[in-house]
Amino acid sequence: MNTPLQQVQDWLDQVVIGLNLCPFAAKPRRQNQVHIDVFDGTEKELMAHLITALTEMDHYGAEQRETTLITLTNCLTSFDDYNQFLGDADWVIERGDWLGIYQVASFHPDYQFEGTHSQDAENLTNRAPFPILHIIREASLEDVLEKYPNPEHIPEDNIKRVQSLTEAEKMSLYPFLFRNSK
Repeated sequence: MNTPLQQVQDWLDQVVIGLNLCPFAAKPRRQNQVHIDVFDGTEKELMAHLITALTEMDHYGAEQRETTLITLTNCLTSFDDYNQFLGDADWVIERGDWLGIYQVASFHPDYQFEGTHSQDAENLTNRAPFPILHIIREASLEDVLEKYPNPEHIPEDNIKRVQSLTEAEKMSLYPFLFRNSK
């Protein structure tokens, strides 16, 4: 079995970039500006780790670290617990004077959008091999959204893309969803 770092790299390359779920991810990935931070600590230690990751984003700047994916290997495995922690992450951003500078996007192996069933294909757009806190620079996001034609269509296009996947493609791209079914 691949390491958590390799699993997230594969997911990023094959799913996020490969399916073009995030049309802005390929360039920073090519330029080695995506930092994948594997965190194996506890939920109790996560808040301090998040603050450190945000501080490092400030330190390195966008030209070195466009984005950070904090990969949680040991905590927040329950989607409900993870989803509740997202409020804490927003609180850290607000209290740390990072509001308007960074935001946290969310990915989880059991991600489920409100109003959907767990097996609905659209949930695949935010499913990852591990719970991930994705720290995004808001200025960079605003910049690429201004240049991208019809960015409001991205979520709908992504849903259509994952709905069109065959079962074999899903098993290949999302092996972490099928580990227990073999």
